[in-house]
Amino acid sequence: MEIGSIPSFLENKSILVLGATGFLAKIFTEKILRVQPNVKKLYLLLRAKDVKSATQRLHNEIIGKDLFKVLKETCGANFNSFISEKTTLVPGDITCEDLGLKDPNLVEEMMRELEVVVNLAATTNFDERYDVALGLNTMGAKHVLNFAKKCVKLKVFVHVSTAYVSGEREGLILENSYRMGETLNGVSGLDIDAENKIVEEKLNELQAQGASPQAITLAMKDLGIERAKTYGWPNTYVFTKAMGEMFVEDLKESIPTVIVRPTIVTSTYKEPFPGWAEGVRTIDSLAVGYAKGKLQCFLGDLKGVVDVIPADMVVNAMMVAMVAHAYQPFDTIYQVGSSVSNPLTYDNLQDYGFRYFTKNPWINKDGKPVKVGQIRVLESMASFHRYMTFRYLFPLKGLELANIAFCKYFQGVYSDLSRKINFVMRLVEIYRPYLFFNGTFDDMNTEKLRMAARDSGVDMDLFYFDPQCIDWEDYFMNTHIPGIVKYIFK
Repeated sequence: MEIGSIPSFLENKSILVLGATGFLAKIFTEKILRVQPNVKKLYLLLRAKDVKSATQRLHNEIIGKDLFKVLKETCGANFNSFISEKTTLVPGDITCEDLGLKDPNLVEEMMRELEVVVNLAATTNFDERYDVALGLNTMGAKHVLNFAKKCVKLKVFVHVSTAYVSGEREGLILENSYRMGETLNGVSGLDIDAENKIVEEKLNELQAQGASPQAITLAMKDLGIERAKTYGWPNTYVFTKAMGEMFVEDLKESIPTVIVRPTIVTSTYKEPFPGWAEGVRTIDSLAVGYAKGKLQCFLGDLKGVVDVIPADMVVNAMMVAMVAHAYQPFDTIYQVGSSVSNPLTYDNLQDYGFRYFTKNPWINKDGKPVKVGQIRVLESMASFHRYMTFRYLFPLKGLELANIAFCKYFQGVYSDLSRKINFVMRLVEIYRPYLFFNGTFDDMNTEKLRMAARDSGVDMDLFYFDPQCIDWEDYFMNTHIPGIVKYIFK
């Protein structure tokens, strides 16, 4: 595999980025504009009804972010004109055929000019409504690929998935593809057209019953979990992403195709500056709860490996793979993570959090520092159930019996707490597979890509994606945790 100069490849190229307001998509967009200002055009597809709405989203959700401050400093007063010249906003919707595009002139232009299509559009909510996740993560992948196949100058199609399409597999998880209809538990009968019909029939049934919007949402969430577990996946997100991969593999034909599977994506390691983050991601929710004194216990195996990878490394891997496959067409899956080459454990995370927030306590709304301590570790679901029951429910039952005059009041409190506990238990059940995850992600293809990049003279200081260079203690103590405190804490 030979890889030419990445900035040279990007020069005068037309690239479509789908899901442009997403975390990785913003970093990808910023990096291209910064390292190759002579890119011809970035077409940014945003979910919007018209150009005006898309423009608002561009300014509020993309270029208005701190992420673009380095580019703004470089461009100075020309920043807005540079963005206007180099980007074309594409109001659309990947849940629709032809991406929901309404401007025939724009469609014709894109099909004539596009050379790279990068699909970063997805919902990453583990507990998403099944109809929403199926539309975005599965059917969206099909619609994007079908559109890409109509682009006459297309050199490469990049589809971003997730390493956790592996479900709850243990041991070394290989960079293997999914065949159409393949399942994790061997149960036959997975048919994506049938899944769409199940969704349609369930929605029709609920509407005929006069179900409330809230009841419909909950029913569609439950349906997603049920369908995922039927075929061996633990939640709606990874199930619909796996089916999206099936479409890519089944429909790609002769198009050079790259599937990138990142693990848990964290704040930027180095570029455009260290520590930029957005949204409460999986492990960051633990840090937020802990720092604010709301996390009383941890459920999971502290010795278990948690596979994290900084966002800029994922983007760099995407860009190197994109160029490699454009020059030498072939299809490969790249798992981008750290569990094989530089493993991190939950025990490490607990230690970093305790030390950081002991030294730099969160100041609450009353202006007082929140004191953190060692949290209670629960090593099984059974122990978590007992903890929740004895901590929250039994004391209230005692209070109800203690004074009959207050019985009605405490019944109300008990009922409210029961609902909250059921909600917590639902979340815990959804995240349980990752708290007790016993797999590591093989990255042999990704390592071959790194070797080829080095051997081809790629600037690895600019397009770095080797997790072995990360000192986790330094990264979490001096980059990641300060970053989420600055950009995520409210």
